[in-house]
Formats: sequence, C-alpha cells, structure tokens
Amino acid sequence: MRRVVLILAAMAMLWPALSLAWWNADWTGRKKIELDTSPQGAGISAAVSNAPVLIRLHTGNFAFAEAQLDGNDLRFVAEDDKTPLKYHIESFDATNELALIWVQVPSLQGGAVSTFWMYYGNDKAPAAGDAKSTYDSSYLAVVHFSEKDAAYKDSTAYSAQIATTGVVASGAGVADGAAAFNGSAKLVFPSAPAMKTGPAGFTFSAWVKPGDPNQSASLFARGQSAAGVDVRLEQGKLFVRAFGGESGKVDLAPSAWHHVVVTFADRVLVYLDGAQVASAEVKTADLDGDIVVGSGYVGDMDELQLANAARPDSWVKAQVAAQGDAGKLTRVSAEAETEEGGGDASYFRILLGAVTLDGWIVIGILLVMMVISFFVMVSKGVFLVRMDGANKAFQKKFSATDDILAVEGESASSKHSSLFRLHQTASTELRRRLDGGAAALSDKSIEAIRASLDATTVRENARLNSQMVLLTIAISGGPFLGLLGTVVGVMITFAAIAAAGDVNVNSIAPGIAAALVATVAGLGVAIPALFGYNYLASRIKNISADMQVFVDEVVSRIAERYVA
Repeated sequence: MRRVVLILAAMAMLWPALSLAWWNADWTGRKKIELDTSPQGAGISAAVSNAPVLIRLHTGNFAFAEAQLDGNDLRFVAEDDKTPLKYHIESFDATNELALIWVQVPSLQGGAVSTFWMYYGNDKAPAAGDAKSTYDSSYLAVVHFSEKDAAYKDSTAYSAQIATTGVVASGAGVADGAAAFNGSAKLVFPSAPAMKTGPAGFTFSAWVKPGDPNQSASLFARGQSAAGVDVRLEQGKLFVRAFGGESGKVDLAPSAWHHVVVTFADRVLVYLDGAQVASAEVKTADLDGDIVVGSGYVGDMDELQLANAARPDSWVKAQVAAQGDAGKLTRVSAEAETEEGGGDASYFRILLGAVTLDGWIVIGILLVMMVISFFVMVSKGVFLVRMDGANKAFQKKFSATDDILAVEGESASSKHSSLFRLHQTASTELRRRLDGGAAALSDKSIEAIRASLDATTVRENARLNSQMVLLTIAISGGPFLGLLGTVVGVMITFAAIAAAGDVNVNSIAPGIAAALVATVAGLGVAIPALFGYNYLASRIKNISADMQVFVDEVVSRIAERYVA
C-alpha cells in the first residue's frame, strides 16, 4: 500500500511537467482546442470515430501575425502532445484574419470534454495539410464548395469526378463559400465502382439554404423509382422517397441554413439540424448509377458529404455542432502558450495579440499625443517654476527701493522673471519721457505707461499659456480617439465572428477586450493631461495675478514720485 501511495505521489509531482510538454521545439506557440460533447456543449452521448471537425480561427481567438501568411506552419497534435493529427486548410486569410481548418479527431468521446493542441510559429515549416488523409475510406465524396470559379473538387482520396451544370459560386456559406443552384443547375457524380453502396448503407449530408419556398426539387437522387432514393423538397416540405416507400414530411424554412442528413441501411432515416425527424420503414438495397445533386433546386448548398456507411445519431450531431454557427463542439482557447513560458500567457499579452490593425493605428496616434502632452507638462512645469522663483527674487529687490529707476539691472536669474520684463518696460517708458526734458509726468503719460505695461502683460500671458492648447486637445480628443478605436474594433470583431460562424463567448471575449484597449489608451492620455493641465493652469493664474499686482504697484510709484 505504501508503495502505491509513493507511486501516486510521484505521478502527482510529475503531472505539471507532463502537462507542460512541448511537441516540437521548432514551433514557438500553441493553443488548446477543446471538444465539448457534454450536455452543456454539443450534447453527444456516444463516441464518434474519425470525425472531421471544423476549426474556425479569427481575430478573436488567434494572432495571425504569429503564423505564416498561408498557415503552412499550423500543426495539430493529440492530447498526449505526441501524436500528430490529420488535417487540411480549407481557407487561410491572414489579411482579413479568418481561417477554416478541418481536423480529423480519431476518437470523439461522448459526454466529456477532450483536448488537442494547435501549434504555430515556425517560419521554415512546409505545408503539411492533406485533405485526402483527413477523411477515412468511408467517405466517398466531400465537396466544400470553396472554389470561387465553381470548378468544384472532391476532397477525399477517391477524387470523385464531378460534372457541374449551371452551378455558380455563392458568396457566404456555412464555411468558405457555397454553391448556388438556379433550378436548372445540378451536380452529377458519374457511376463508379467506388461509389456503389454495400451492406453498410449510405449517407447523404449537406447544408442547404432554400431560396424558393414553393419549389419542387431533388436534393439528392440515385437510382430509379422503387429501386432508388430521392431526397425531395416540395412546397417547403422535406421528405424522402426510397425503395418504393416514402418518409414523413417536415417543414424546411427558406432563407436559412439547415443541415440535412439522410441515411439508409435496414431503413431510411431523415435528420434535420441534428435531430431525427422522419423515417421510412422500407426494404433497402444496394445502389449504383449516377448520383444527381440539386436537380430543380433553387437555393444554396454547402459542405456536401457522401459516405458508404449509414452514419449514427452521434455522427450527425457532431457534424452540426462542429460546422454550424452555434459553435457548441469546438472551443479555441483565447490564451496562447509559448515554449519558454509553458503555461498560459498573461492577459496583457493576450489583449495586445488580439488588437487589430485599426486599433494599433489609433493607439499609435494616442501614444504620439501622450509623448507630446508629457513633454508639454514637463517643459512648462520647469518654465513656470523658474519664472515663479525669479519673480519672487525680483520682487524682493523691487520692494527694497522706492525709485524704480534705482532697481538693479538684469542678472542671471532675472531673465526668467516676467516682473523684470514689466519693470524694463516701465523704466524705458519713464526714462524716455524724463530724458525728453519733462520735469513731471502728466496724467496722459501715466496712462500711456500703463498701456505699455498692459501690452507687456498680455504678451507675458501668451507666453505663459503657449502649448497649453496641446493639453486640452489631449484631454478632449484622447477619449474620443480611444472610443473610435473601440467601436471600430468591436465592429471588426463581430464581422469576423459572423463570417467565421463561431459565436461562443470564448471567441467574442478576446476581440471585445482587445477593442477596449484603445479606450484605455485614450483615457491613459487624457487623465494625466487633465491633472497636469489643472496644476499648470493654477500656477499660471497665480503668476498672472502677481503681474497684475506688480503693474498696479509700478504705476502707483511712478505717479507718487514723478507726477506734480
């Protein structure tokens, strides 16, 4: 028993080290990806084998600047941090910061949360994604409809031939793009030995977005009459005609994406958006011949999958949860990890890594404003301290004599004094009048001297208040610039999430938090500038008051001594 306890204790001590393992030192960053099949997540109770899941990356959950422009350095590793997982990239747009990657999960456990890792950050890494290995041999055809020229290709190892008639590329699908059908368009998979169904059954799966609620169309058809299968959409009702029987009809709302799955082995089952909605108790048989998709259909289609096996309920739920916009199955961790740190990165680094280009532009402008405002506060503060000290020293000299002409001339300290410059103005005006032969000054001369002193006071006040407008700009403009950056960042975050179809809290929170960094930066500029402005304004007010008092005192002395 003691030995068992020691072994368990040793394992507990080693667990942190094991959890911090690093698959390959050539990759500098990684993220944890969780697959939640619990009732709080996708709600899948049974296990699913070799399930391809869709990973959506966007500005809210991935720093695209830390990976190669085309995503060639992405790698996916199992929870043991040793076993590479098969994957392929459907799209990777580093400019708009959107990416769609399909990863094959060997075993998706039911009712639990499992984990695997995404590695990135290796400039020398070659491309390693392979669509053909992502799907096992049970997949006969997988069409992503991401080709912009509508030259659609099968992503499986079978490389099934596809004959396209009138189908064009549509803008936005469940993943990257979709196919648009106009009623006369269709896709045909020619008959081939690999496409023949056997005892394991067959599965048709696709996302559809009907455009005409009154249409009569075939989403999938193979075989003829009683020996075939036809997945129908008529007058807004979805149903299946198969092997001489017919399933129940269910409503299929137009102008919205729906996941449609039809499986048949010993019977025909119809699934809509992950739930079984109808069935047909018929005697099934093997199928051969051409497969026709979308005959008479008006609307969009995405993520078409054909398989030579009847998929179970758990597989259907996993597909909806992994591919749909609810994002209930997959969660990409907002925290990035580095080999050096081993653990989660700091929140500050996460926020900065999620800031978008427009946010950095606003933050850059705010940083410039901050530097300017701090320069103004420091330089103006030093200037006012020197002037106040010089004024006090000059005032002491001036108070020591009754004759303003007897005050000592300019000294090293008096050059910073505004009172000294006022005294110079008064002395110059007084000497000019006395040297002109006047024995005494008239009231008009006194008023003229006061006017000159007032003019000098105005110039000194302008000198005191110079550059203060830069602080008012920082105070009023900083928060608004920050708010602008936040609003734009939030808009971009929501647009990216809408395009990626991932709307869980983990995908929204980093982008919103990063957008708020701009507001914090704006307040970081405005608050110090506000404090500095109020302090400087109070000192300027005191110095201005001293100058006004000094002017009155000088004029009074001149009037007492030189006016008859």
